[in-house]
Amino acid sequence: MKFVAVFIVLCISAVALSAPLDDSKNAVITGYENDNIGIEGYKFHVETSDGKSFAEEGELKDAGTDDEGIAVKGQYSYTGPDGVVYSVSYVADKNGFQPVGDHIPKV
Repeated sequence: MKFVAVFIVLCISAVALSAPLDDSKNAVITGYENDNIGIEGYKFHVETSDGKSFAEEGELKDAGTDDEGIAVKGQYSYTGPDGVVYSVSYVADKNGFQPVGDHIPKV
């Protein structure tokens, strides 16, 4: 389960660090959904008045095996300082964090 905790922290950190800083200190939450179904998974969605959105869901995979872990998929979007809306969708599982977005270089 250490793997799961470290994995979740890394995913959240990656998302937080990838969004640019902005001056919208007065943004408020305009939409929020949260469904925590316990050990088997979760999902949530948040939208703010400054146009940011973040949605994610996680599901327990390979329960009871040495490969047990949470597979996560999600998306986030924000308006950059250049006025462009940036959107990223991602999967994070035993194969690592795999983001996809038009502005992300393809390897």
